[in-house]
Amino acid sequence: MAKQTKIRWGILATGRIADWFVSDFGAVANGEVVAAASRTQARADAFARRHGIARAYGDYDALMADPDVDVVYIATPHTQHLENATDALRAGKAVLCEKPLTVTPDECRALISVAGETGGYLMEAMWTYFLPAIRQAQAWVAAGRIGRIRHIKADFGYPLPYAPDRREYDANLGGGALLEMGIYPVALAWLFLRRDPEAIQVTTRRAPNGVEDDVTAVFDYADCVATLATSFRCKLQNWAYIIGEEGYIAIPDFWRASECHLYRLDERIDDFTDGRADQGFSFEAAAVGDDLLAGKKQSDVVALADSLKFQEHIARIKELI
Repeated sequence: MAKQTKIRWGILATGRIADWFVSDFGAVANGEVVAAASRTQARADAFARRHGIARAYGDYDALMADPDVDVVYIATPHTQHLENATDALRAGKAVLCEKPLTVTPDECRALISVAGETGGYLMEAMWTYFLPAIRQAQAWVAAGRIGRIRHIKADFGYPLPYAPDRREYDANLGGGALLEMGIYPVALAWLFLRRDPEAIQVTTRRAPNGVEDDVTAVFDYADCVATLATSFRCKLQNWAYIIGEEGYIAIPDFWRASECHLYRLDERIDDFTDGRADQGFSFEAAAVGDDLLAGKKQSDVVALADSLKFQEHIARIKELI
């Protein structure tokens, strides 16, 4: 039997982020999208036509039963991730699940347990971790080019008109700025520090239905501080700064970063631009494909322990809002 060289993907849910994810597959040499599923056949058919996908299913179970699907990409609302990912793992599929992986630490632990019981591959789609500009920033830090980290600043926010039935505001679907956008700054702080804050201070604003729509959290690590913000009320700068004793790294639009810049005092001393032609989801998809072809059960870049830390840190913020 010939060795498998391409991973076959099934797309579960056909909303905006699934569109973006599949649109980048032209740059994924080790993978192909072979099937898509939505809650209705009409939406599944439309998505499949748009992206040239061979098979379209009007329910999720049919996708999970497809023997030609190796890995399922889950793009449903946050509160459905535990159920959908559990079903896919139990169906023998590998799983790449959109962030947040779950909506509570307990749900995250339960899903990690399912992955262990089934022996299936599970990864949270924290695509930012795979972007070359973020990897370059990590390399600069590891090489000592900014000295010891003293501050991290990261924010992610876009104005979203309020509507109580809009998914981003719907409390029943895990609505609120923290899980929707705030997970990016939280994940960035974890990426560069890899430890729990000793204390957290939070300032919060709420939408009319009570979900948080603007949050600033200060993580105190004793020897350094991370200032993290997210908002549905306004467009934030959406940059990240990794600040050390000897210099700092500026990362424009860090959540989808294509560049980063290294400074010593006021002088820019190094730059990196990835020059990519797509949005950047291809790096994540290709990495999952490499993992599966190598027989791995989880990612070395976004490990399940990392996903649990995201959930734990967000839960600590929520306790204070």
